[in-house]
Amino acid sequence: MSKKIVSLATLALFLGALAVSFFAYTESAEAIPAFARKYSMSCTTCHAPVPKLKAYGDEFAGNGFVLKDKEAPRYFMEAGDENLSLIRDFPIAVRLDGYIKYHSNTDKNVDLTSPYLVKFLSGGSLAKNLAYYFYFYMNERGEVAGVEDAYIMFNNLFGSELDVYLGQFQISDPLFKRELRLTYEDYEIYRHKPGDSKINLAYDRGVMLTYGFPSGTDIIVEVVNGNGLVEADDFRVYDEDKYKGYIGRISQDIGDFFRIGGIGYTGKEGLTGQNEVWMAGPDMTLNWTDRLELNLQYLIRNDSDPLFAGTDSDIETKGGFGELVIMPDGDRSRWYGVLLGNYVESDLGDYKYQTVSAHLGHLLRTNIRLVGEFIYDIENEESTFVMGFVSGF
Repeated sequence: MSKKIVSLATLALFLGALAVSFFAYTESAEAIPAFARKYSMSCTTCHAPVPKLKAYGDEFAGNGFVLKDKEAPRYFMEAGDENLSLIRDFPIAVRLDGYIKYHSNTDKNVDLTSPYLVKFLSGGSLAKNLAYYFYFYMNERGEVAGVEDAYIMFNNLFGSELDVYLGQFQISDPLFKRELRLTYEDYEIYRHKPGDSKINLAYDRGVMLTYGFPSGTDIIVEVVNGNGLVEADDFRVYDEDKYKGYIGRISQDIGDFFRIGGIGYTGKEGLTGQNEVWMAGPDMTLNWTDRLELNLQYLIRNDSDPLFAGTDSDIETKGGFGELVIMPDGDRSRWYGVLLGNYVESDLGDYKYQTVSAHLGHLLRTNIRLVGEFIYDIENEESTFVMGFVSGF
């Protein structure tokens, strides 16, 4: 029997099993991740579907993982020290994803990529107006990836709407959160790094300040090392040079369904050579009754010398993405769909990245969903198909 027939038979077997699962488990949904356990409420209070945040979930996270006017009963231990905030039961959760994948441009044909990731998460309130959050990748695509998000949050400083985050986070989090997307395909413009540059809008170490006005205006300022999550050197220093990256972000809610914003980044990097970087671009979200959500992002980036060759090359990179999330029954939808288009183009090597994705998901339980996604690479005329599960518990 040929390898191709065996591969197709494997794929057909998996699709059959998945189809049975889609219709076999349609009873009422329950969920027990860390915050749901703490407050004895469903994950749908903050997510729809998991891990995508609803507006209430954003407010909950921005309030230091505390529900306004409601503290969890017996959350802290009584130890005879009024200044001690000791969590009685340490909040933990796990995310486990797995897929079967077909890629047209490989002789391997069908790949069983499970587990695709295993993530250990914890977060919560440490004291009044003080919270923490982190997760550890115990397994990411077959490797131990380590800690990514990890920060302390000071909430409502000086009795105002000022919040301060100190630690590791994604620079792009105030725009669209990569870790909470529903698709297998990524938001490529946030990850792209021309040449030898280490600067992008993904993970970095630094400080982030956020302030929200009653008018619906949010202002965010970030200062980061500008070289990602590299290991400390012999002097226990994380930053690889003397420069920092500076980010400014403003967004405005217009009515109940529309939000528009923009971001700007400026920074330098390099030891033997120097690369000056700036980025800027608008973003937009249109959310219609929680049934249709349209997210748009566009960015222009300029690098003075991303190859550190001692020349003033002025490399321009531009691109973005458009994402349409379809939920027929709003936050009660058991079925949902996502359409995602990515576009990145750079002067360096005439680089171009163009993909379109169609994603379909079904919730077996509130915290367990089956997914299928087709990705077509327009530039290279290649296709990828993945099916699998995403779970949190």
